[in-house]
Amino acid sequence: MKIIIAGAGEVGFHLAKLLSYEAQEITLIDTDKESLAYADSHLDIRVLRGDATSIAVLQDAKVEASDLVIGVTSSETTNLTLCLLAKQLGSKKTIARISNTEFVDQKNLVHFDQLGIDELISPEELAASEIQLLLNQSAFNDTYEFEEGLLTMVGVFLPKNAPFVGKMVKEAAKIFPELHFMPIALQRMGTQYTLIPRGDTVFKEGDQVYFITDTSGVEDLYKLTGMQKREIKNVMVLGGSKVGFNTARDLCSAKFNVRLVEKNKQKAFDIADMLPTALVICGDGRNVELLEEESLESMDAFIAVTGNSETNIMSCLVAKSRKVKKTIALVENMDYFQLSQSIGIDTLINKKLLAANTIFRYIRRGEVLALTRLNNLNAEILEFEVKNSSVVNGEIIRELNFPREAIIGGVIREGKGLIALGDFKITEGDKVVVCALPKAIPRIEKLFL
Repeated sequence: MKIIIAGAGEVGFHLAKLLSYEAQEITLIDTDKESLAYADSHLDIRVLRGDATSIAVLQDAKVEASDLVIGVTSSETTNLTLCLLAKQLGSKKTIARISNTEFVDQKNLVHFDQLGIDELISPEELAASEIQLLLNQSAFNDTYEFEEGLLTMVGVFLPKNAPFVGKMVKEAAKIFPELHFMPIALQRMGTQYTLIPRGDTVFKEGDQVYFITDTSGVEDLYKLTGMQKREIKNVMVLGGSKVGFNTARDLCSAKFNVRLVEKNKQKAFDIADMLPTALVICGDGRNVELLEEESLESMDAFIAVTGNSETNIMSCLVAKSRKVKKTIALVENMDYFQLSQSIGIDTLINKKLLAANTIFRYIRRGEVLALTRLNNLNAEILEFEVKNSSVVNGEIIRELNFPREAIIGGVIREGKGLIALGDFKITEGDKVVVCALPKAIPRIEKLFL
């Protein structure tokens, strides 16, 4: 595919990095000379310095022959204008990163596709949705839903008391004969190596394990992992940023008891007016005495989403020391992801990474319906729709020439989530969830074309 990315910031660079691994033809446009020089020296892509809304620059990037144009600059106006121009100049598909979540909420009212903008991505909205999902599955440190929860991916660190630590996958499966889950990826404690588990893979204490489960399997996983389902009701949000406001708004709508701390007086008053059911506190969230005065110890969850990663991490550590059950920190630096469990924070999220992952699925071949990359793990989870022409159509899983570096986690058929074992027969119309290491993905895609 010929792909043009406007914006060499973290989202654009991360996207270009992911795509360059797959031999896509990438052109990265930005006005910043240093950002482009860094990308040029680290990635096998073409860089172009200039204004992404310049028709001459777009023509130089050969926009008329492009399969996809992605606007991920820091300017919402630039991204929207770029997509509008690119579509007029011949690009097949366009995606714009936006900050105004109202555009996403009202996209049925305003037909952006008729303007030449095929998809809108809001990192702030994605982060707020991720936070709410993490609170709903409180014992797990990573979650993702397929088809509104018919199948759910959950990630968890195995504690010492997990019943199947020291057992092989096939032994663990016998603990619950009615199997409602499938382990799909695993990372050993203290390593960066990702395993696709098989029947003889042994679970060990401290493993980060990802499971696919159906609606009835979540309870089994709580028992099997030795985790307790903790009810989250009282939530403190630190920071009245767009992510903080969106998170508080969504949690208030879901009937959580929300306290939001914001140090800017005017912003605090504005948020209080817009969120009458939330308790908005004007103060500096770095002040431990303030947090304690506002009953930090009685909170079930603490979510730090200020614009400063270090503030978010440190305040979450304070909350953890006060026995708060669930802590979530928003971080800008993706290198911090490796630190989350070792320093004691339950989950770190990065809105730019969420945006890049969401955009990434539009680049995939085949009928990819959804895609997510696993935090810290070198693996992806993809959802494919089986067509009549697909190689997998009518085949039994164990008889497929499926790569060793991939595994089928589950299938959605006729509105039901199913855990697919070796004797499962795949048919046209099935939506198949696959976990794969990057090198196996091209082979997987061919099976679903």
